[in-house]
This record gives sequence, structure tokens and C-alpha cells, in this order.
Amino acid sequence: MIETPKNAPDTGRIDALLPPEMALACEAAGAAKAGRDGIALFILGLLAGAFIAFGAVFMTVVLTGAGELPWGVVRLLAGMAFSLGLILVIVGGAELFTGDSLMIVACASRRITPGALLRAWSLVYLGNICGAVGTAALVFLAGQHGFAGGAVGKTALGIAAAKAALPTVQLFFLAVLCNVLVCLAVWMSFGARSVSDKVLVIVPPVAAFVAAGFEHSIANMYLLPYALAIKAWAGPEFWAAIGQDAGAYSGLTIASTLHNIVVATIGNLLGGSVMVGAIYWFVYLRQRK
Repeated sequence: MIETPKNAPDTGRIDALLPPEMALACEAAGAAKAGRDGIALFILGLLAGAFIAFGAVFMTVVLTGAGELPWGVVRLLAGMAFSLGLILVIVGGAELFTGDSLMIVACASRRITPGALLRAWSLVYLGNICGAVGTAALVFLAGQHGFAGGAVGKTALGIAAAKAALPTVQLFFLAVLCNVLVCLAVWMSFGARSVSDKVLVIVPPVAAFVAAGFEHSIANMYLLPYALAIKAWAGPEFWAAIGQDAGAYSGLTIASTLHNIVVATIGNLLGGSVMVGAIYWFVYLRQRK
């Protein structure tokens, strides 16, 4: 019988981690995140907020002037553009609150305490807010809303106005569904062996949630404040260019913005931690001593 050399590649398995190994990788990642110092968690959260905002900027540009295409095609293109944000987070290295919902796996395995989990979530969430809102301020100051004769700003206003008008119950379930897909993208990235693998597993779920109209709290931390800035401080030449005035967006207020972000955050947390993280922990890790 011919023996296989010990250093020969294992051709009998796929070139990726299998789900049980992904569960262990997710658990270890959650423990490592909780062990970081507070400043590092905040800064990595800030970066993730900015990265998701960049994806939202890209999405807004892609949606501008795309009304002549079929609705589904436009949504698909927007979703593919928005996936830039999570790619930057996963490949570039940052901490995103919605993806960090999967830290519940490490907590359920008693690798971290509930206090450590809440500490990490709080610092990352605060960093995400600062990164997303800060990017909104920079994009507004850069005058991007005036591009294409004000069409980019009009698109941003339309996106935000639709989000601000969502009723609470609908918004909540849209957010639950959103983070199921986001966390599935993050979960699959644990099994990826290369950068190209990570990109390939991230794009479809993210494109799907954007195309389906689901709600992502961190993205909304950019989209809604950016639109509020346009509404409050855009010059008269902008409103003349788009043939509207600020009164056309009366439903877009600070109160409606906070309502959207708070409800979306709760829905995202439930969708990611319970419907993805807890279920995979139960299947693969609950019987470990």
C-alpha cells in the first residue's frame, strides 16, 4: 500500500473551515475582543462606523440617477456598493456593533462574562456613532450633496426621509432581518482562508439585505444625520437646483432620527445575537465541557 507523505496537502476537505470550526473561531474572536483595552475598542469602533459610512456614501452615489433601471436591479447595485463597508470592517480590521452581536457565542461558552460583553458592546457602539456621524459631517463639508446638480443630495434626502417614516413595528422587524444577514456574512468570514474568500462571502448577504430594504442601525447613523445636515445647512442654490425646499422633508427630524436608530439597534441586536449567534452556539458548542 502506498502511504501518503505527512506533509502532503489534505485533498479530502474543502479549503475553508467547516461550521463546527467556525463556531470555535467565533468563540475565540469574541474572547479576544472582550480582552482589548477600552481605548482600542473605541477606536476600532470609530473606524467601523466610518467604514460603514463609506459604504453608504458609495450606495447613495450608485442610486443617484438610477431610476430608469428596474427597481430590483437598482436595489441590487446599491447593495453591492454598500458591501464595501463590511468588507473594510472585516478585511481592514475594525469593530462593528452589529457584527459583534456574535460575541454572545463567547459569553454563552463562559469564555467572557456578561459584564465584559456589555462593556465591549457599549464601547464599540459609541465608537460606531462617532465614526458614522463624523463621516457624515466630513461628507457634508466636502459639498458632495451638490454633485450632479444636487442630485446626490436629493437622493440622500429621499433615503433618509423613507427611513424616518417607518413605523416602529415594521422598523424593528426590518432590523432583525438585516442583522441576521450581516451576522451570517461575519460568521462565514470566520471560515474563509484568504482575503478573496472573505470578500466573496461578505458581498451576497450584504447586497441581499440592502436590496430587500432591511434596516442597519450603524448605516442609519450616517444616512440620517447626513440628510439632517443637508436639510438644515444646504444653501439656497442647492434647493433651487433640485426644485424643492426643506419643507418637503418635514418628517425628517432629530426625533425621527433617534427613533429609527434606537429601534433599529434593538432589532439588530436581537437578530444577530439570538437568531444567529445563540443558535450556532446551541448546535455546535453547548455540549462542550
